[in-house]
Amino acid sequence: MRKYEVAFIVHPDLDETAFKEVLDRVQSWITDAGGNVINVDLWGKKKMAYEIRKQTEGQYVLIETEMPSPFCASLEHNLKLQESVLRFMVTLAVEKTPATEKQNTE
Repeated sequence: MRKYEVAFIVHPDLDETAFKEVLDRVQSWITDAGGNVINVDLWGKKKMAYEIRKQTEGQYVLIETEMPSPFCASLEHNLKLQESVLRFMVTLAVEKTPATEKQNTE
Protein backbone atom coordinates (compact mmCIF):
# COMPACT_ATOMS: atom_id res chain seq x y z
CA MET A 1 0.00 0.00 0.00
CA ARG A 2 1.09 3.53 -0.71
CA LYS A 3 0.64 6.70 1.30
CA TYR A 4 -1.77 9.30 -0.05
CA GLU A 5 -3.12 12.67 1.00
CA VAL A 6 -6.81 13.28 0.38
CA ALA A 7 -7.76 16.96 0.57
CA PHE A 8 -11.32 18.11 0.08
CA ILE A 9 -13.56 21.12 0.65
CA VAL A 10 -17.01 20.58 2.13
CA HIS A 11 -19.98 22.93 1.71
CA PRO A 12 -19.78 25.68 4.36
CA ASP A 13 -23.47 25.56 5.33
CA LEU A 14 -23.39 21.99 6.64
CA ASP A 15 -23.99 21.70 10.36
CA GLU A 16 -21.59 19.78 12.58
CA THR A 17 -23.44 16.45 12.40
CA ALA A 18 -23.73 16.51 8.59
CA PHE A 19 -20.05 17.47 8.30
CA LYS A 20 -19.08 14.62 10.64
CA GLU A 21 -21.23 12.24 8.55
CA VAL A 22 -19.39 13.21 5.33
CA LEU A 23 -16.02 12.81 7.06
CA ASP A 24 -16.99 9.39 8.49
CA ARG A 25 -18.25 8.27 5.07
CA VAL A 26 -14.93 9.12 3.39
CA GLN A 27 -12.99 7.38 6.15
CA SER A 28 -15.19 4.28 5.88
CA TRP A 29 -14.61 4.11 2.10
CA ILE A 30 -10.88 4.05 2.76
CA THR A 31 -11.03 1.40 5.50
CA ASP A 32 -13.52 -0.76 3.57
CA ALA A 33 -11.05 -0.88 0.66
CA GLY A 34 -8.37 -2.29 2.95
CA GLY A 35 -6.61 1.00 3.67
CA ASN A 36 -6.11 2.80 6.94
CA VAL A 37 -6.42 6.43 7.98
CA ILE A 38 -3.20 7.77 9.50
CA ASN A 39 -4.24 11.32 10.35
CA VAL A 40 -7.24 13.60 9.89
CA ASP A 41 -6.50 17.33 9.87
CA LEU A 42 -9.55 19.61 10.05
CA TRP A 43 -8.57 23.08 8.86
CA GLY A 44 -11.99 24.57 9.53
CA LYS A 45 -13.96 27.09 7.52
CA LYS A 46 -11.79 29.23 5.25
CA LYS A 47 -12.35 31.75 2.50
CA MET A 48 -11.64 30.31 -0.96
CA ALA A 49 -9.61 32.09 -3.64
CA TYR A 50 -12.55 31.94 -6.06
CA GLU A 51 -16.21 30.90 -6.06
CA ILE A 52 -17.09 27.24 -6.41
CA ARG A 53 -20.78 26.50 -6.96
CA LYS A 54 -21.65 30.04 -5.81
CA GLN A 55 -19.80 29.54 -2.49
CA THR A 56 -16.96 31.76 -1.29
CA GLU A 57 -16.11 29.70 1.82
CA GLY A 58 -15.59 26.04 2.54
CA GLN A 59 -14.66 23.61 5.31
CA TYR A 60 -11.22 22.20 4.52
CA VAL A 61 -10.14 18.65 5.42
CA LEU A 62 -6.84 16.83 4.86
CA ILE A 63 -6.65 13.06 5.41
CA GLU A 64 -3.33 11.21 5.41
CA THR A 65 -3.95 7.59 4.49
CA GLU A 66 -2.47 4.34 3.27
CA MET A 67 -4.56 2.56 0.65
CA PRO A 68 -4.20 0.28 -2.35
CA SER A 69 -3.34 2.14 -5.56
CA PRO A 70 -6.30 0.81 -7.61
CA PHE A 71 -8.73 2.24 -5.03
CA CYS A 72 -7.77 5.86 -5.85
CA ALA A 73 -10.01 5.95 -8.92
CA SER A 74 -12.93 4.56 -6.94
CA LEU A 75 -12.40 7.09 -4.14
CA GLU A 76 -12.30 9.95 -6.64
CA HIS A 77 -15.52 8.67 -8.22
CA ASN A 78 -17.25 8.51 -4.82
CA LEU A 79 -16.08 12.01 -3.88
CA LYS A 80 -17.29 13.34 -7.24
CA LEU A 81 -20.79 12.03 -6.51
CA GLN A 82 -21.00 13.71 -3.09
CA GLU A 83 -22.96 16.95 -3.49
CA SER A 84 -21.60 18.35 -0.23
CA VAL A 85 -17.97 18.03 -1.43
CA LEU A 86 -17.12 21.12 -3.48
CA ARG A 87 -13.57 20.11 -4.55
CA PHE A 88 -11.17 17.29 -3.80
CA MET A 89 -7.65 16.20 -4.62
CA VAL A 90 -5.95 12.84 -4.04
CA THR A 91 -2.15 12.99 -4.21
CA LEU A 92 0.65 10.57 -3.56
CA ALA A 93 2.43 11.56 -0.34
CA VAL A 94 6.13 12.17 -0.72
CA GLU A 95 8.10 10.49 2.02
CA LYS A 96 10.92 12.57 3.42
CA THR A 97 14.35 11.00 3.24
CA PRO A 98 17.57 12.47 4.66
CA ALA A 99 18.72 13.34 1.12
CA THR A 100 15.58 15.35 0.31
CA GLU A 101 15.66 17.12 3.67
CA LYS A 102 19.29 18.13 3.01
CA GLN A 103 18.35 19.53 -0.43
CA ASN A 104 15.50 21.55 1.06
CA THR A 105 17.77 23.23 3.61
CA GLU A 106 20.37 24.31 1.04
